Amino acid sequence: MGGAQLERRSGARPGVCVRRSFRAHAGDQPRRPPGPIPVPGTMKQESAASNTPPASQSPTPSAQFPRNDGDPQALWIFGYGSLVWRPDFAYSDSRVGFVRGYSRRFWQGDTFHRGSDKMPGRVVTLLEDHEGCTWGVAYQVQGEQVSEALKYLNVREAVLGGYDTKEVTFYPQDAPDQPLRALAYVATPQNPGYLGPAPEEAIATQILACRGFSGHNLEYLLRLADFMQLCGPQAQDEHLAAIVDAVGTMLPCFCPTEQALALV
Repeated sequence: MGGAQLERRSGARPGVCVRRSFRAHAGDQPRRPPGPIPVPGTMKQESAASNTPPASQSPTPSAQFPRNDGDPQALWIFGYGSLVWRPDFAYSDSRVGFVRGYSRRFWQGDTFHRGSDKMPGRVVTLLEDHEGCTWGVAYQVQGEQVSEALKYLNVREAVLGGYDTKEVTFYPQDAPDQPLRALAYVATPQNPGYLGPAPEEAIATQILACRGFSGHNLEYLLRLADFMQLCGPQAQDEHLAAIVDAVGTMLPCFCPTEQALALV
């Protein structure tokens, strides 16, 4: 599928061709309009019968999670990785925005969704950083949606991903002066899948080599980069951009479309 070519931000390495985009061919919208919403647990291949995840403990009672002051039955969940394009749980509202005091890093290993035990993929987590700012999507769940979303995310993020929960302050892009308390899933150095820092070139090489039950690790990188493009020039992520540029030097032409994914 073709698409309008987008210019890289200044500083991008020559020879890297970026085309729009996964969102156009997959129908994924960072801000999903009202209407039918996905049924929890429908992630591609992640809930396949042949790969039944290990039994999980019940999620922490929702009363312990941050609630919307205006609606005690509502909860906001902040996504900054695959949740920005594939939440796969029912929600009432979604808003693009950012959290301050954190930077996004490809420092978490993934042996299920984007990698394997022998070749762990690289996915993102949040690193405390006083000067940091991480863009993503916050989803509002209400009523019965709360328990269903938490139950689903407990398996997807905690059991299979190694993430813990953390309360963050989310600033909506369209109303940054009206911050919201939100729940985020963060992988800390204490979890067994944590890989830690590495040169961007080494991370890019690992991403190009790995695939899991949710697809190729490269797809994860490209979808996240595409989301950042859609957020506008005010959304910056130097770590992500450096990995994208490193991938660009390793491929003849970097095109996040079906044709590019067919190469890997």
